[in-house]
Amino acid sequence: MTERRNLDQVKREAASCRNCDLWRRATQTVFGAGPVSARMVLVGEQPGDEEDIQGEPFVGPAGRALDRALQEAGIDRAGVYVTNAVKHFKWEPGPGDKRIHKKPNISEQHACRPWLDAELSMIRPEVVICMGATATQALFGREVSVLRDRGKIFRPEFAPLAMLTVHPSSILRTRTDEERHAARTAFARDLREAVRQLS
Repeated sequence: MTERRNLDQVKREAASCRNCDLWRRATQTVFGAGPVSARMVLVGEQPGDEEDIQGEPFVGPAGRALDRALQEAGIDRAGVYVTNAVKHFKWEPGPGDKRIHKKPNISEQHACRPWLDAELSMIRPEVVICMGATATQALFGREVSVLRDRGKIFRPEFAPLAMLTVHPSSILRTRTDEERHAARTAFARDLREAVRQLS
């Protein structure tokens, strides 16, 4: 119970984070969610529009793509911890009232790193899956690349095992049903490999 309270305390502290300027335009801090006993942590880039409004990670379109892939991989989302490298939604104005996602820069990733480090140190997962380039860069720096190193097993200092895969939003950017199916299948295969490493 002590660990749970500690993670809740960090979440409360993160709610008033002013380490960079992203808080000024975001609705709220979106901290990670899931059990403190999780063996697997999934790290994405940042909250999106729906996440910013609801205050929960991966509840928008990318979250639904993630849920489907987890289901195909035989993973219960309730048993994993999901979070992002950056906890505030970075956006720019689009047509009408639309808020368009903008990639967090290096300094914004660094400003948020203490929150991610706190999550990982308190949960102590057996495997961390970096989903996409920003999560990978935030945890590994520039020497590791999703395109080159996808599916490889790493043994970093922040977890016994780590893997790289694409961000689930990349599935949504495919142009045809066939491409979407192939992208989702490959993503689910990466998740299954993580489970295999756990066992």
